[in-house]
Amino acid sequence: MKSYDVIIVGGGSAGLTAAIYTSRAKLKTLVLEKATFGGQISNTMDVENYPGSLGNESGQDIINRMYEQAEKFGTEFVKQEVVDFDFSNKLKLVKTKEETFESKAIILALGANPRKLGVKGEDEFASKGVSYCATCDGPFFKDIEIFVVGGGDTALQEAIFLTKYASKVTVIHRRDEFRASKILQERAKNNEKIEFKMSCVIDEIKGDGLVNEIVIKDLKTGNIEQIKPQNEFNILGVFVFTGNVPSTSLFAKEFKLDANGYFVTGEDMKIAQGVYVAGDCRQKRFRQVVTATSDGAIAALEAGTYIDENF
Repeated sequence: MKSYDVIIVGGGSAGLTAAIYTSRAKLKTLVLEKATFGGQISNTMDVENYPGSLGNESGQDIINRMYEQAEKFGTEFVKQEVVDFDFSNKLKLVKTKEETFESKAIILALGANPRKLGVKGEDEFASKGVSYCATCDGPFFKDIEIFVVGGGDTALQEAIFLTKYASKVTVIHRRDEFRASKILQERAKNNEKIEFKMSCVIDEIKGDGLVNEIVIKDLKTGNIEQIKPQNEFNILGVFVFTGNVPSTSLFAKEFKLDANGYFVTGEDMKIAQGVYVAGDCRQKRFRQVVTATSDGAIAALEAGTYIDENF
């Protein structure tokens, strides 16, 4: 069994920041990631509000630098999914399908996954017209009408990005007002390729292999509108940005979660002796890459202090 000072579960911005701090402090560090290093920020084309980002810098650009920086300090990276754990003893165990690892301290930077609409046809047409990643799938919708669902920063930011490809982008939001920042609202409203349907929801997604019809319901009037393609390809795009679901289900049996499934912590990020959390899996008001990196740094410093005092 391989032993470490710190094991970090999750390779997004919070996890990579934690790895930079622990490895630089000469703590033997392992990052376990089940999918792609970088988390959700890696799917963002333009990151304007991360300190030090100048010009058209993508989320993946920032993640690549974090990864390289952590690697330079000696972080080890393994792409395996954690399936079980035992944090009951001083030396904690993390189990994947392939092997078991041992560590003095644990940092859970599990991130979150896109929240689905939960409407008929959504799962059937996933990757067949329904998408949760504008950067990944936007180029496939050149000269095609796209519908973006959501009212926060991500929804409007991605709607603006999708105008590079789409013939038209319609933003559908269930409320009268957007939650997005004023500057993004202004940019979206000033974009001639973007239209809005407020107080509306998608009621159903239909198609024949690919999406070719969406049913929209007006929440105020109850009116139903059926929209079909006005293009030679006979398809529509639906991009969903309605928030996230934290990836915490494996740990729910042992740790306190709020009603939405987020870890509940104080400023020290601690959920148990030697166990810390960071990033979008933690209960907090704002979820930005800069708040995730802040969480990662704090969790790493707390873990280092714990190790110094207990080993």
